[in-house]
Amino acid sequence: MAIDRRNLLAGAAAVPALGALPFRPARAQAANTVRIGVLTDMSSTFRDINGPVTVACARLAVQEFGNRGFDVEVLVADHQNRPDVGVNIARQWFDRDGVDMVLSLAASSVALAVADLTRERNKVIIPTSTATSDLTGRACSPNTVHWVYDTYMLAKSTGGATVRAGGDSWFFITADYAFGHALERDTGNFVRAAGGRVLGGVRTPFPGTTDFSSFLLQAQASRAKVVGLANAGNDTINSIKQAAEFGLTRRGVKLASMLMFITDVHALGLGTAQGLVCTETFYWDLNDRTRGFARRARAVAGQVPIAMSHAGDYAGTLHFLKAVADLGVAAAKADGRAVVARMKAMPTEDDAFGPGTIREDGRKMHPAYLFEVKSPEESRGPFDYYKLLQTTAPEDAFRPLGEGGCPLIRT
Repeated sequence: MAIDRRNLLAGAAAVPALGALPFRPARAQAANTVRIGVLTDMSSTFRDINGPVTVACARLAVQEFGNRGFDVEVLVADHQNRPDVGVNIARQWFDRDGVDMVLSLAASSVALAVADLTRERNKVIIPTSTATSDLTGRACSPNTVHWVYDTYMLAKSTGGATVRAGGDSWFFITADYAFGHALERDTGNFVRAAGGRVLGGVRTPFPGTTDFSSFLLQAQASRAKVVGLANAGNDTINSIKQAAEFGLTRRGVKLASMLMFITDVHALGLGTAQGLVCTETFYWDLNDRTRGFARRARAVAGQVPIAMSHAGDYAGTLHFLKAVADLGVAAAKADGRAVVARMKAMPTEDDAFGPGTIREDGRKMHPAYLFEVKSPEESRGPFDYYKLLQTTAPEDAFRPLGEGGCPLIRT
């Protein structure tokens, strides 16, 4: 099986060459080859939760799927967290390179922009490290399957648990783009519904912010009990490190990291991260199946923490290929909507998330887990970072089907 015919690393210098391509049919290609494009952050804020490990996990899924009568090729590109770059790459992939499915997407602004193009070109996207719940709400599409997590689920799990623990006044430090806005909105709704108050917030430029000192001082001045971090990746890491340097937590302020990955905990170290509460939908040490998947992923990605986003890259790729095999390659390449419809009709099953389903609005359904970060003394070895506080069933974790405003849902 041909797993990777080429790597397209689209850096800043490559953007002008891509340009705004006119629509035209893909070039002549082997009719029996399915092409997957991993469009992600390879070099910036979200590299650790995407990057080379995302590519490795997608390729692992292709390898484990095996040769079932068609070849699979994987292309890779870096969108630099810029929607214009992401759309240009996806347009080239669809119109010239015959890509059938785009995976990962990362930044919500990129995913929302590429989702529109994907629907127009009738291809498939599977955002696996994209948070905005709008992908299964106002921006839902018959060509999109949203895997892993979203802002509604994160807000309900981590935000709800924090309010129940007494954190009833909040100040938000929010990344100023679609993801941060959605996460602040959804969390604020849960805080107020639980009787809490949002005292204020500040939006930080994205990408490129590394100094959060002035924003943390504003949070401190608000006298809020909880500082909600509506950011991710390096922004989360820097926010937590600088909050510790300022002594916010020693003054009784609770940090609520609304989206934190095991890769962030690894970068912070348990000495700094201990006691933080977070929500994930995958943890390598949950059961024998997750441990087995993590071992296989590290065998190809290196001895690194495997995040829920990486698990989604594996699981989403595997389920897509199962749907292609079930539908038939010719039909799958001709009609992305038909592929997504078949993905929804088939139950999902993999070692990362176990059994699951995909809802009519494109939401992949699986449990959500509330974790507390262990202290250094509690950890038993590499990547043993979490203790499980709570498991939420899929139907309780994610937004009810009829409440998102998805135009695909007929009431």
